[in-house]
Amino acid sequence: MSDNKFVKKIACIGAGYVGGPTMTVIANFCPDYQVTVLDISQERIDQWNSNELPIFEPGLKERVLKARGQNLFFSTDIDRCIDEADIIFVAVNTPTKTFGEGAGKAVDLQYIEQTARRIKENSKSDKIIVEKSTIPVRAAETLGKILHSGNNSIHFEILSNPEFMAEGTGIHDMENPDRILIGSMDTPSGQAARDELIKIYERWVTPENLITTNLWSSELSKLVSNAFLAQRISSINSISGLCEVTEADVDEVARAVGKDSRIGPKFLRAGVGFGGSCFRKDILNLVYLCEHFGLQPVADFWGQVIIMNDYQMERFVQRMLKAMFNSVVDKKIALFGFAFKPDTGDTRDSPAIYISKMLLKERARLCITDPHALKNAQKDLEGVEGEIVYEPDPYKAAEGAHAIALMTEWDQYKTLDYKRIFESMEKPAFLFDGRNHLDHQALFDLGFNVHSIGKPDRIQFDDPS
Repeated sequence: MSDNKFVKKIACIGAGYVGGPTMTVIANFCPDYQVTVLDISQERIDQWNSNELPIFEPGLKERVLKARGQNLFFSTDIDRCIDEADIIFVAVNTPTKTFGEGAGKAVDLQYIEQTARRIKENSKSDKIIVEKSTIPVRAAETLGKILHSGNNSIHFEILSNPEFMAEGTGIHDMENPDRILIGSMDTPSGQAARDELIKIYERWVTPENLITTNLWSSELSKLVSNAFLAQRISSINSISGLCEVTEADVDEVARAVGKDSRIGPKFLRAGVGFGGSCFRKDILNLVYLCEHFGLQPVADFWGQVIIMNDYQMERFVQRMLKAMFNSVVDKKIALFGFAFKPDTGDTRDSPAIYISKMLLKERARLCITDPHALKNAQKDLEGVEGEIVYEPDPYKAAEGAHAIALMTEWDQYKTLDYKRIFESMEKPAFLFDGRNHLDHQALFDLGFNVHSIGKPDRIQFDDPS
């Protein structure tokens, strides 16, 4: 299909975990749309144009190869593509501020503002701007003021279209969404822009899963969705500590609670805590917004979700110390997994980062293994004092170790030869299952001292007194 045969041209600014997969799916379902993913990083764009993509996501590579060079392109030529685009998705980074007003809670919107100014400077025709980055409610107002400032005759219609993909299942989530949310201004031009975006999604999304709202409701819905999910994780994790001291089983409690149709079973898996790029950032943003608008009790409520998550990680390390005779000095601990969840190489805000740092402060020796996240793990722990080895082979990682701490519930960790692993370790051999992923009775029968989240300890030669 030649360039002038495309019905519309889409540009996406930001080639990360949101922009790349989202645009790949759109390109696959809309071969008559030209889709160009843009980024200032030449290295990242080169990776997207190679056979070694910058991110790991099941099903992504196959779909990139199918559309790349046909109607899917990756480029650093941002200014030209802005000018040519009819629709521009904004998927740039929106980290938590580390300075000034709102530091530690508010979203740093400098990249959003820089992008808006660049769009304004390079646009010679009217365009639809789609917020894909997670941004605070009423951020579209700021975008609009920048885009329409000065003697600018170009009209920009701003839409909110938050992503609800979960890493590890991102392609499946995008192709089979619970909902596609589009927020627009309640004006004729706003509704017309909304309808243009609907034309894209209706290629594969059923009408009942296409939800339209006003602009502000859409922006807030993303924050609230992530806050509710994180709250469920912190809720079950808070109960896991109670289960351990009362000898209840948190999995049995969660299964019983989840059978209540008003509650449901999802996100009731106890573990070492949540991670990823969104949960902590979005909750902190929600807390900041509530404080800004004078809703302090609401801010305190959501802030407790973060406090509980941090407590769960600290409690896990404290439990390791207690079990290993109150010291891990010069003891080798093998961390099985470093990604914040399986089927992704993403380590952003992974509990493994915090747990590693706490163990290193206790002067443990770490050997970290993960099928896809070792490069990111090295970046996350760069400059951290202590002995760290990065080993792709879990069997080698466990050799001579005093303990294994399972951080990520990769499927392959279930099928390892734990008899071989046990025989290669120092004795007594400890296994701390931070995701309740393994067969604890089988491990105990092999000789491991097994400590898992929200379950009674299984200790060899336990003194009944």
